[in-house]
Amino acid sequence: MLLHSIPKTYSGLVATGFETLIREIFFTASVDIGVSDSGADCYRPNRSSSSPMPPDTPAVYDRAGLDSLVGYGDSPALLIVDLQRGFTDPSCVLGGELSSVVERTNELLDAARETDCPVVATRIVTSHPDGADLGIWGEKIPTLEVLAAGSEWVDLDERLDLRDTDHVLEKRQASSFHETELHSMLTAWGVDTLVVAGCTTSGCVRATAVDGCSHGFRVIVPEESVGDRAPEPHEANLFDIHAKYGDVRPVDEVVDYLRDPSASRPRRRD
Repeated sequence: MLLHSIPKTYSGLVATGFETLIREIFFTASVDIGVSDSGADCYRPNRSSSSPMPPDTPAVYDRAGLDSLVGYGDSPALLIVDLQRGFTDPSCVLGGELSSVVERTNELLDAARETDCPVVATRIVTSHPDGADLGIWGEKIPTLEVLAAGSEWVDLDERLDLRDTDHVLEKRQASSFHETELHSMLTAWGVDTLVVAGCTTSGCVRATAVDGCSHGFRVIVPEESVGDRAPEPHEANLFDIHAKYGDVRPVDEVVDYLRDPSASRPRRRD
């Protein structure tokens, strides 16, 4: 979070409120997928003994029923969210170091090819010099204007193993579903499980996961195939997605699933 960009009136609130919560309660450098008392998989940060996270926090989530799995369905599609140069090239104002995310996403692509799993990639493109087609989102994040049609920053990362048969959608809001053909395409293909890779975890990946769940798809987020500009928002949103909207799973497990969707794997907890 760029606190220097927040109006002074609010910066103290953010620094002592939200940022403190994120930094001191939820996050360390790495996370794991553990098992709750109820037996369901739970995405939780790895915590050292010195962590100020209250020891009963996992129990609070378990008690609220935020420990279930949506599980894998029988007909997946792979969605790659916004792995375009504007986000994967650190020289862009919006960019970060996401090389490992691209690499692990290619593993998903390789697996998807084996079963002709549909592949869709999205990218953010603004066609108006003033970013008017981005609406309020463009006002909130003025630097989105660099994602102008025809610029190098809207090109999908050349390291991605995409093919001409893959589907590329342009979008102008965080969710991949907003005013795009995605929902119609997934429905036409009979998809029941949406594997979501890409960036950023706290922005377009999360928004897509929420809308995917709202549209009735089993949302699977391969942990190592999504990324963000900083670890704190990345981990915060993986925690939230797994608790409420989908399943955060190891990428190796998701690769196996894409290779054989009919195999026995974690399903929804009864």
